[in-house]
Amino acid sequence: MTEAKIPLAGVIGCPVAHSKSPQLHRHWLNTHGIAGHYVPMHVEPEDLADTIRMMPKMGFVGANVTIPHKEAVMEIADKVTDRAKLIGAANTLIFRKDGTIMADNTDGYGFITNLHQGAPLWEPQSGPAVVLGAGGACRAVVASLLEAGVPEILLTNRTRDRAEQLQSDFGSQVKVSDWVQAGNIIEEGALIVNTTSLGMVGKPRLRVPLDGLQRNAVVTDLIYAPLKTDLLQTAEEAGCTVVDGLGMLLHQAVPGFERWFGHRPDVDAATRAAALR
Repeated sequence: MTEAKIPLAGVIGCPVAHSKSPQLHRHWLNTHGIAGHYVPMHVEPEDLADTIRMMPKMGFVGANVTIPHKEAVMEIADKVTDRAKLIGAANTLIFRKDGTIMADNTDGYGFITNLHQGAPLWEPQSGPAVVLGAGGACRAVVASLLEAGVPEILLTNRTRDRAEQLQSDFGSQVKVSDWVQAGNIIEEGALIVNTTSLGMVGKPRLRVPLDGLQRNAVVTDLIYAPLKTDLLQTAEEAGCTVVDGLGMLLHQAVPGFERWFGHRPDVDAATRAAALR
């Protein structure tokens, strides 16, 4: 009697022990009674290509990719989606039955879906979005906001050159300001997004004046450790709608899980609890 293969997936990083993805995917596998496994894999950069090419032969159907491999996997994959090319990084790999490897980026989907879930009254056309930071996560955020119909992105970064590069890549809807002007441009934002690591546990505080926050603004932070950053706490006290960063992590995982295991999971209270466990 021939037994069906048990599908395998996992997350590749260096380091990877901190990742919440294994407990998230295990929760979904258990909830939906799916015979599959999801494992963390610490892979050094010099071993990345050999590891990824071997995984389909070992029964893997796909993988998530985290730092520092998000750019490198695009060179290894046989096919890269347009959105991954635009963002310049991939966080999801799909191993197809024909043997080809596809690289995708679901960070933008995770960000915008979390925003709509956490702030259902937010309208993309309601005004400019102020984006703090210009790193890799920022590119996914900017791409998703422009696709959603936000009229203008007011971008500021501690290193102006990186912001100007992003402006060059995404076009005239992105306006760049010096970091010292961050407090001023916040006054113009219908949406405020922190894509930096400032405010994360173990990192310096986000020292940006927030006096100009509009009461009807939506404020979100990609950080989820702590869940309620100083930015979100101050914004909540100012009467803003706040959206924490955990939902982005959860929602970005949905498309990959569906492609690998054939079931589209829900992001609900039980999912959040499993990720925080």
